[in-house]
Amino acid sequence: MSNNTAKATAGSYTGKTATVRLVVTALFMGLTIVFSMSHLSIPVPGGHLYLCDMFIALGAILLNPLEAFAVGGLGSFFGDMLFYPTPMFVSLVTHGLQAVAISLIAHHTFKHHPKVASGIGVTVGAVIMVVGYTLGKGLVYSTWEAAYLKLPYEIAQGVLGAVLGMVLCWVVGVRKMFNKLLNNA
Repeated sequence: MSNNTAKATAGSYTGKTATVRLVVTALFMGLTIVFSMSHLSIPVPGGHLYLCDMFIALGAILLNPLEAFAVGGLGSFFGDMLFYPTPMFVSLVTHGLQAVAISLIAHHTFKHHPKVASGIGVTVGAVIMVVGYTLGKGLVYSTWEAAYLKLPYEIAQGVLGAVLGMVLCWVVGVRKMFNKLLNNA
């Protein structure tokens, strides 16, 4: 285990490492906010598939649970506040829990198989997102029928975000770049 990994596990960061982690968290929050826009989403009947989930998944795989909550919960909250405020508190809770769950699972299970841990994490995160938004929309819009009608699209968004987050992390190599950045800090 590298020194930075040990620090990340302990949760205490100093100097350049803290700065790098703060900047990366802010970057992923910004990407979450931007990709919460309907202009950067996939239109579907009755709404959109938002692509912010890929950055929530990716950020949560890389970052600790608090940083992941900032990316998922606060990023989607501010994105909704700017572009579509009705479900912003649903987004805060749902995407926040999604990101924390992904981070905890990715960092604390199957330590010798990080891809497997990440895959389990994003799967659990997608389930949290689907259930959270279905329940949240039923409460916010006071109609369970509308929430159930959007369920297939919530599932599609969860799967798309999980798959794209994993691809960015492991195929494109963002995790390798992030670890290199931390080791050079």
